[in-house]
Amino acid sequence: MRFLVFIPKILILALLFAAYPTPAPAQFSLSVAVDVGPPALPVYVQPAAPAQNMLWEPGYWGWGPAGYYWVPGVWVYAPSPGYLWTPGYWAWNSGYYGWHAGYWATSVGYYGGLNYGFGYFGLGYVGGGWYGSQFRYNTAVTNVDTTVIRNVYVDRTVIVNNNVNVNVTRVSYNGGPGGVIARPTSAELAVQSGYHIPATSVQVQHQRVASQDRTALATVNNGRPPTTAVAVPLSSANRPENFQPVQPQDRAMTQAHTAPAQYQAPAYSRPANTYQSPSYARPASTYPPQRVQPYATQHAQPYGERTARPTRTEQPEPAR
Repeated sequence: MRFLVFIPKILILALLFAAYPTPAPAQFSLSVAVDVGPPALPVYVQPAAPAQNMLWEPGYWGWGPAGYYWVPGVWVYAPSPGYLWTPGYWAWNSGYYGWHAGYWATSVGYYGGLNYGFGYFGLGYVGGGWYGSQFRYNTAVTNVDTTVIRNVYVDRTVIVNNNVNVNVTRVSYNGGPGGVIARPTSAELAVQSGYHIPATSVQVQHQRVASQDRTALATVNNGRPPTTAVAVPLSSANRPENFQPVQPQDRAMTQAHTAPAQYQAPAYSRPANTYQSPSYARPASTYPPQRVQPYATQHAQPYGERTARPTRTEQPEPAR
């Protein structure tokens, strides 16, 4: 009788576990691949962090129906304390430039060895770190208003160790003709093979608004976007001051550059994400209100840049 009573309990537990979603094994994928490379990364001034615990997401070139467009660098909230942002990057492979989307993880992974500046100098992140539930900012390479945020420190050794402000290159892609030569280390591969939290809804909205701005298109601004960085994320109510809608004629020539469906991702593609953002992620309404102002690029002084990281001698482990 005990056995007969025990069987239904096992079945109930099995059904409960089956209904609960579990993380799937890591997958390799690219979000987009095109046959023309992105423009150089513009030089710009990083706006001061508007609030405690906001982390910097570097600006980058995105790809849309009208070609390359600039997504301004921005301060955002992490989905949970302890998480750091690994920027996305473009990488050349078999004749195409593929976009590897950024993600949140407890360590910074591989982002192509690109020099995004402001602590992202090609390997890891040296602009600050989490101490419990509070983020501490390294003001040697990060712009922080210390009258507003006091949880800071100064570590100038990262400037020397990363060759900051020495022969700065603004190459925006890894591999291929003229690209940055860098491969993931074993530590970066360990981060890459883990599970990640994707960009938050606020980050996605920020990118979407940038893609709708005609002045952000490389074909319009010739690689010199008028709005290069903003303090708070873009939204429908917080668009660049010089915002112009993308026109139908802007989309005319870009579709021919998209890779065919059978294109295969490179060996070091980022694993696809299976996690959902925790409830800690703050809604757009919690960001300090601010009308976006353009940041001039021609007279900007880099707050902390470096050369592209040289070829690493360590042999990468095979992708799993």
